[in-house]
Parts: sequence; C-alpha cells; structure tokens
Amino acid sequence: MTGGLLGGLRLTIASWKSRMIEIKTPAQLDAMRAAGLVVASALAAVAEAAKAGVSTAELDELAEQTIRDAGAVPSFKGYHGFPASICASVNEQIVHGIPSRGQVLADGDLISVDCGAILDDWHGDSAVTLFVGSVTDAEQALSDATRDAMRAGIAAVTPGARLTDISHAIETSVHASERTHGRQYGIVREYGGHGIGSAMHMDPFLPNYGKPGKGPRLRVGMAIAIEPMLTLGVEETVELEDGWTVVTADGSRAAHWEHTVAVTDDGPWVLTAPE
Repeated sequence: MTGGLLGGLRLTIASWKSRMIEIKTPAQLDAMRAAGLVVASALAAVAEAAKAGVSTAELDELAEQTIRDAGAVPSFKGYHGFPASICASVNEQIVHGIPSRGQVLADGDLISVDCGAILDDWHGDSAVTLFVGSVTDAEQALSDATRDAMRAGIAAVTPGARLTDISHAIETSVHASERTHGRQYGIVREYGGHGIGSAMHMDPFLPNYGKPGKGPRLRVGMAIAIEPMLTLGVEETVELEDGWTVVTADGSRAAHWEHTVAVTDDGPWVLTAPE
C-alpha cells in the first residue's frame, strides 16, 4: 500500500460496483459520534497550539495525548506504516505530511491538520486548515472556499440522493467561490473522500468533482468522510520520496477541510463537529 491510502483516499470509481457499503445501526452511529468528538477535541488542542516556533512533531504529540486521554487510539499511527497520529501538511503540502522536529512553524505558514481516532472499534476522521500568525487575503479565501465546499457537500447528504450529488455540490461551491473571489482554484482530483465506520477507509470513494446522479444511492446508516482539497494554483500533485507527503506540482499553497458525516432520516449528521 502507498501513502495515497491515508487522509484523502486515493481509489477508483470502479470500486462503487465491486464492493459492499457498510450500513450502521443507530447505536453504531452513536459510537462513531463518540469517536468523532475525540477527533474534534484533538484538533481543537492542535489549533490552540499551532504557533510560530512550535514543531509539527509537538503538535502530533499533543494530538496523540489528547486522543489517548479520551480512551481512544490514533487511527493514523502505524496505518500502512505511517509514523504519526496526525498528518501535518504545511504550505504547498496538500495531504499526508509527516510531522517532524525539524519542521518548525513560522509566521505566515498555512498548515492543514488531518486527524483520526478509534474508540470502541469505531472511527472518526476530520481535517482543518490553520494559519500561523499573519495570513494573506488569497490564503484566507482559499481556506474559506475549501471549507464552504465541504459544507456544500455535507448539505447534499440526504437519503435517496446519489453519491456524486455530493461531488457535484462540492465542485459547484468551488466555482461559486471563484466567481466571488475573482480567481481560480485547483480542485485536487487524485484524492477524495471515502466511506468510514468499522475501518478508517471504506467504500465508496467520493470524488470532489463531477456530474450529479451517479454512483450508489445514499442510505440511512451510511457514513462518509467529505474532504475537499483546493490549491491556489494547478490541480496536479506530486508525491515526495518519503512515500507519503503530497505537494502541489507548482509549489502553490493548498487547503484541506474534512468532516465525517452520517446519512440519517433527518439529514446529514456531522459526527466530527464539536456541536
């Protein structure tokens, strides 16, 4: 397995027809909610600590301690050999950045933090984009556009809808932000969302772009990690020699937002939201 199987799942649409999609009971979704709240707490702790002079390894240690103090286990650590509890992707890094002592945050840095936890055998997965000190208007707009796209995808999670209705909502939101901000964004196409539940990465793969009305129908009890990734430049990516870190091909900065969302009769339930 390669690094493409951590946060920001890299699969193919062919898996829609070849595998079963896990349906959770209400009690199992409640268990996923508990795991999701652990992830939310870990990300809140990291967001508070992400300041100039702090290394990404220190953020990783804080996240792991927060997860373990809650009686949970970091789902990333050891996953296909990944060495940390969070992905810390700085500036041009999109996903899968490996925390290190040598990567010390500086004023003006942008960092996307992806975090997962397992509690009572159920998974939660979420990501945020943070700023260290000063931030440019373009970078703030990039993060806002990515977060808005995630929210648009979440709003499309309704029973009976098709999977790519979410994809289309994400892409439509990105284009709306482009018109508002007067610039173009690169929609990262090689990585996307995924099913989640008794395992961190499950079917179906969720593209962050595409036409609506395709793929499996959304059913009550499904859970999906929705995670758009946008860049200030091109959509093309490069995986570094560490086998994990994915960067923009042109060196432009990137943003990543993610929530784990359940399909319910009452609409989307964001399992990793603090409230």
